[in-house]
Amino acid sequence: MHEASTLSNQLLIAMPSLRDPNFARGVALVCQHGEDGAMGIMINRLSEYRLGDVLAQMNLRSELRDVIDAPVLVGGPVQPERGFVLHTPHGEWDSSFRISDEVSVTTSRDILAAIAVGRGPEHALVALGYSGWSPGQIEHELRENAWLTAPADPSVLFETPLDERWQASAALVGVNLARISPYAGNA
Repeated sequence: MHEASTLSNQLLIAMPSLRDPNFARGVALVCQHGEDGAMGIMINRLSEYRLGDVLAQMNLRSELRDVIDAPVLVGGPVQPERGFVLHTPHGEWDSSFRISDEVSVTTSRDILAAIAVGRGPEHALVALGYSGWSPGQIEHELRENAWLTAPADPSVLFETPLDERWQASAALVGVNLARISPYAGNA
């Protein structure tokens, strides 16, 4: 697969017709995409956990109220027990993968330990689980108009309120999802 066709660092925005409960009205940041398929993290699904809960599970503590109360997202249905941190700027964290010049994903404990004491990256989004697509699956779903794509924008990832990310992501490419029928078909 040549580089031009990669969806890495793109937002996958669920079209109104997408009914899969894991992805309906969802937005995923594609972290990796290639011949082996694709891996992404949902950026607008709130889990029942707070970051303080996740830290406690890892025997880490924080005295910082904004860290303890920070939302934890559902990154997707695959490996829901595994944590992923989308963040800026890059750092020297173990198990980091650079998605773009602006955003990395890290799966190691050291970044959470740093966040717990206020020494983490400037922007961080913690998610449990990830979304995965087998080879060719994402391309098929795009042909079926299940998803809209847009270039990833750190302000949508880290600053836009969760309940506004679906519409804000589509707006990056000039689409108003409220004007699209939830029913697919051919005219």
